[in-house]
Amino acid sequence: MNSTMFYFRVPVKHRGKFFIEKIRNGKAFFFILIFATTTTFSQTQTRNLSGEPKSTWQFRKAGDSKWLSATVPGTVHTDLFSNKIIDDPFFGDNEKKLQWIDTCRWEYQTSFNCDSTLLANRHVELQFDGLDTYAKVFLNDNLILITDNMFRTWFVSCKSFLKEKDNHLVIQFESASKKGKELARSLPYTLPGDEKVFTRKAAYQYGWDWAPRFVTCGIWKPVKLNWWNFFKINDIHIVQDEVSDTSATMVAEVNVKTDEPTTVYFKMKLENADQDSMYFEQPIRPGENTLNLLFKVKNPKRWWCNGMGEPFVYHLSIQCSNVFAKSEVKKLTFGIRTVQVAQDYDSLGRSFSFSLNGVPVFMKGANYVPADNFLPRVNEKRYSEIIQSAVDANMNMLRVWGGGVYEDDQFYNLCDENGILVWQDFMFAGGMYPGDSLFVENIRQEATDNVMRLRSHPCIALWCGNNEVDEGWHNWGWQNQYKYSKKDSTAIWNDYLKIFQDVLPKVVEQNDPGRLYWPSSPSIGWGHPESLQQGDSHYWGVWWGKEPFEAYKTKVGRFMSEYGFQGMPSLTTFKKFCDAKDITPTSFAVKNHQKHPTGYETIQSYLEKEYKEPRDFEDLIYVSQLLQADGIKTAIEAHRRAKPFCMGTLYWQLNDCWPVTSWSSTDYYGEWKALHYTVKKAYQKYLVSPVVDNGKINVYVVSDGKKETNAFLEMKLLDLNGAAKWSKSFSVEILPDSSKIYYSVDSAEVLKTADPTKSVFSVKLIKDNSVLSENLLYFCLVKDLKITQPLVTYSFSLRGSQTILELDSKTFVKKVFIDFLDMKVKLSDNYFDLLPGEKKTVEVESNFTSGELTKKIKIKSLFDTF
Repeated sequence: MNSTMFYFRVPVKHRGKFFIEKIRNGKAFFFILIFATTTTFSQTQTRNLSGEPKSTWQFRKAGDSKWLSATVPGTVHTDLFSNKIIDDPFFGDNEKKLQWIDTCRWEYQTSFNCDSTLLANRHVELQFDGLDTYAKVFLNDNLILITDNMFRTWFVSCKSFLKEKDNHLVIQFESASKKGKELARSLPYTLPGDEKVFTRKAAYQYGWDWAPRFVTCGIWKPVKLNWWNFFKINDIHIVQDEVSDTSATMVAEVNVKTDEPTTVYFKMKLENADQDSMYFEQPIRPGENTLNLLFKVKNPKRWWCNGMGEPFVYHLSIQCSNVFAKSEVKKLTFGIRTVQVAQDYDSLGRSFSFSLNGVPVFMKGANYVPADNFLPRVNEKRYSEIIQSAVDANMNMLRVWGGGVYEDDQFYNLCDENGILVWQDFMFAGGMYPGDSLFVENIRQEATDNVMRLRSHPCIALWCGNNEVDEGWHNWGWQNQYKYSKKDSTAIWNDYLKIFQDVLPKVVEQNDPGRLYWPSSPSIGWGHPESLQQGDSHYWGVWWGKEPFEAYKTKVGRFMSEYGFQGMPSLTTFKKFCDAKDITPTSFAVKNHQKHPTGYETIQSYLEKEYKEPRDFEDLIYVSQLLQADGIKTAIEAHRRAKPFCMGTLYWQLNDCWPVTSWSSTDYYGEWKALHYTVKKAYQKYLVSPVVDNGKINVYVVSDGKKETNAFLEMKLLDLNGAAKWSKSFSVEILPDSSKIYYSVDSAEVLKTADPTKSVFSVKLIKDNSVLSENLLYFCLVKDLKITQPLVTYSFSLRGSQTILELDSKTFVKKVFIDFLDMKVKLSDNYFDLLPGEKKTVEVESNFTSGELTKKIKIKSLFDTF
């Protein structure tokens, strides 16, 4: 039977009725038959020209006669490296030797065939998901596209230029650095940010205080060939309308493009929900049509962030057909949830707090930067490791920083699946931007592309206009530095307002009206008292301002979206980017892998205040990580204790784009620094946090739980040999979603005759014989603790299939570091203090046996460094 002979109308109106077909009559049978007999082929078909075996990409420097093999997606730097034209860009100080690359023009080419069936389609287009950045595209010697934005997706109708055999595709790339400098010279004044602010390209690639300068070019995302007839689905956006516990009303906004008037039929199916398929019929006009298909979800499961519940994601398939064309099937995911940001005035200023599904949530997380300087090297496995590290550390939010890129779909999919909310910056950071009409329109299209691409992800919490641009203009002295006239200053600021107060908020309002647009992060610079009273705050008094770690306890804002301290990567990581003989503080290799102008000096100055001088560079690596962890632990606990005044803490930064000494808690290779283990404990659902304040020891319990719970609070003052000098314990009722002092005592009463340099105050929160949280408080600087030489004993055992490492010591051990040398091992805890007589169990994940682990294990403590 020919399926085009039979169809029927389904009364579906704009945001109106919907129905679930149960095949009750003959008409319904014929409608079902249409779909049943047209699902073999898709209306729109796609061929990936990037990686297909018969399509070989090549590249060369413009003007050279020899073409070399290329990888697409890729970059010119990685192609030069794979062809052994250059050495590893990350090794030693090779970066300095490779700056010639971004001054050149580069060309890429490939050839592909198109059979007659493909060419018989009404429409054929080339789709470029990412060209970096200034490119001219030629197809069979015809110029078909000129690009000027790394972040945009480009579509080019190309049927008239195609032939069956040997289609020749050439892409020529200009130097982005030269182009940026050329554009900068066109203005009568200098803009902060140098040439990078004129190029719509990842800013960090021009160098940052944690990133090298590798100004890349190339085909950094896939190149596709698409073809179709009659109609094409351009976009589907799932909009949440009304939600109750029994039903959620949703709207699928479907953008369909057609050549001629027709009627299209939709079949929608929730693949992971127990409900029948839904059918719709809609007439469409020539051109683009936005159709609103209203549907309901029975007994909806809400999407929750990590620590709050299941991040449930619905899988939806939408099949579109008409009586003349083959069907097109699109599959997408969505979550049912609401995110609001409360900004209510109170006696202390103005709040800034997120609510998820109507429930206030304290945000715990970090800032995320691109995972590589050469972005195509970041695959799904690497994304998965990064997001898993956030989940393992009890995070529920990441901020995608504005000097990088709008991340790959894989990143946001993983955030959806793992319950990680995303604070999404637009890609503007650390400079002022031009406001001419061409540049602004380019930004408008860039923002539209990416808002439309990402808006259906439940993980997206808000859109932020830029990183530190408002603060830079008002705080960093640019007007004096660049000697602006009043006229220049007015013009530059008006361009700022045009982009961040007009263009970007309008793009969000038009394409994703349910989410907050936040103009700039921070809202007020850290030198002003108001920065701690409203909006989000970047507090850099520690590090940049050289204030002590103690300042973190009082410099607490409503939402702490940036703060940080540096720590070196592991010795294993140092070995990967420099020769053994160069692992010294004075080597060019080590210096080149520190991009802050006074980074090592700043670490050293804080270290001298807190710790004894390490014996050698290996010990310095270890102690620098302890120092970093101490600082950020102080900040996080202060932020959480200040709940609900403070309702979020995102430290700088989660990860690295290359192996480097930086603010990250996990290094380029995914190794956890001491900070990440510390964050894991500081971000637990329940936090017990003792602090000395005005001569009193105040013991806080912070709860992110939504129900009241009973627990046991156990407190002891121990000497470093384990003898109890004071103790107290009692039951507590922990209030939901709270921070409260549950015990307060004069520190003099606790210490009495105890020596502060030989004492530790231990606090544990226990429920059903399980430790919910534990913490230690000291009464002197680390360097003043009278630590004696410890003797740590350990053993391996199996608990089911899990390898367990058990450690204990008869005397106090400061900062146990478990090292398996170059073995790939994941530990549940590391860099911890070990109390006398208390056994510590650490879960070990690896592909090695206990015997192999025993041969490689190395136990280190702070005592071993002086």
